[in-house]
Amino acid sequence: MIILGLSGAVSHDPSAALFVDGELVAAAEEERFIRDKHARDKMAYEATRYCLDVAGIGPGDVDAVAFPYAKIGLGSPARWHYARRYWYAPDRALTALVNGNRRYRRNVRRVRQLLDDLQIGFDRVRFFPVEHHLAHVSSAYHLSGFEDKCAVVSIDGKGEYATTFFGYAEKGKIYKVKEFYDPDSLGGFYGALTEYLGFEMLDGEFKVMGMAPYGDPERYDFSRLISYNERDFHVNTRLVNVIGPRRYKEGGRGYYFSPELVRWLGPKRQGDDIDDPYIDYAAATQKLLEDVALKLINHYLGDVIRETGRICYAGGVALNVKLNQKIIELDGVKELFVQPAASDAGTAVGAASYAAVALGEKVRPLRHVYLGPAYSDEECIEACRQHKRRPLWEVLDDPAETAARLLAEGNPVAWFQGRMEFGPRALGNRSILGDPSHPGIAERINAQIKYRERWRPFCPSILDRAAADILQTDHPAPFMTFAFRVSEAWKDRVPEVVHEDGTARAQVVSRDTNPRYYRLIEELEKLRGIPVVLNTSLNRRGEPMVCSPTDALNMFFGSDLEYLIMENIFVRKHE
Repeated sequence: MIILGLSGAVSHDPSAALFVDGELVAAAEEERFIRDKHARDKMAYEATRYCLDVAGIGPGDVDAVAFPYAKIGLGSPARWHYARRYWYAPDRALTALVNGNRRYRRNVRRVRQLLDDLQIGFDRVRFFPVEHHLAHVSSAYHLSGFEDKCAVVSIDGKGEYATTFFGYAEKGKIYKVKEFYDPDSLGGFYGALTEYLGFEMLDGEFKVMGMAPYGDPERYDFSRLISYNERDFHVNTRLVNVIGPRRYKEGGRGYYFSPELVRWLGPKRQGDDIDDPYIDYAAATQKLLEDVALKLINHYLGDVIRETGRICYAGGVALNVKLNQKIIELDGVKELFVQPAASDAGTAVGAASYAAVALGEKVRPLRHVYLGPAYSDEECIEACRQHKRRPLWEVLDDPAETAARLLAEGNPVAWFQGRMEFGPRALGNRSILGDPSHPGIAERINAQIKYRERWRPFCPSILDRAAADILQTDHPAPFMTFAFRVSEAWKDRVPEVVHEDGTARAQVVSRDTNPRYYRLIEELEKLRGIPVVLNTSLNRRGEPMVCSPTDALNMFFGSDLEYLIMENIFVRKHE
């Protein structure tokens, strides 16, 4: 059976995913094709075309289409909760009660248009609208490979109305234990503080997390932002996650925090430097997120966790690797599986996997996320020939050896090979690499290539045989979704990938899922004695990750990169 999943239900991060007989064979974000980060208010046209094309499937072969947004009836507590908590914006409150499925109807119209435009045919296929948080949870549980009972969690900004989902799963079925509804949203709270700290929501949450270790979380008391206990929490909508008349406005733009927050904490942060008191605000924000989430998880799922030892987790907040580190440390946790495209892009996978199970399919576990387009040497050469900057290029006999030699000499290298990654993390196929033992390589990449804040950390890709020694754990970490404390013996050996708090957001690389990347790291180990490479995504600040050879060349010539390897093609600049 062929099942297409689509995302983009809440106006950002549209993507497409394709299951064939229970196997995820393709998935990609629309932003990568149209070069518009987060592809706001778009639908996944190019991503869908790609998925069908790479699988060799015609539009008429699709059996079912799933979408991560469903009707919410008036009998649900969700709409009433929303209306009561947003009483200060009566137009929104009344709309929730009398016309609460308007976004659902709009989404169905947009899906219908896409399917008809691409000749799949909305009326021909079976259509599965899946509740947003069920899609998130399904994306983690049904692809985790866990056979026995496990806890399931989803935390994000919001879907239809829900913001947080706690439950358990067993024998292919997902059971809801507790949901929380907007505006009581940990993702919404964190996003509002992200804006206050000077970053873009949906993109800057990683920066807040990265800034937090530079500050003191005890210096400022943020408890007034969220009132909580082990059973419940309420976001203070006089301060954060606000709408309509309560929004702080600056330069004609409204933000998700209020003027009252600014009167309390001072002006909204500007610029790229990490400075007082904002580093302490970031630290306090991160700590509050962790405190609330851990209390709720322990209360609603503690018994399941202690019984089973396993958790499946998705939603935008699941990309907060510091929180994930604390979840792994909870009593009874043996393994935490975070779906690597945990944000809304991954709901295409979740909706499709949920539909697959409903139709009697057995979904196969996720082994890797190399699910996007790949390009041949000939296509890379043609892109070089067509590019207006006329790059120098040559065919290499051993790209891994050449890349390792350049890295060992202290050079950053753009590394483009195989199928593009699905999700926000570069995992060795669309990456900028560096030697983490070379002092200053991280600052050079930040300042001259990525053009991002100089204090932003970088991640290590580590050979699987060395990971337990470096990270002091054998917990699976193939997708760069966890932070781990780096052992003292390794901190001085790979300082460029150790963050301010002594942790690293690591990718453990296995030979069977990425043999070419594995060999590159082995070659660097021969030269420098370290089974680790610094890895960051192949893009500049504000841009989507590179997809095609032309994208890679544009990024190459738009930065101070000197070396680009695309498949077996070595690219340099004339100067």
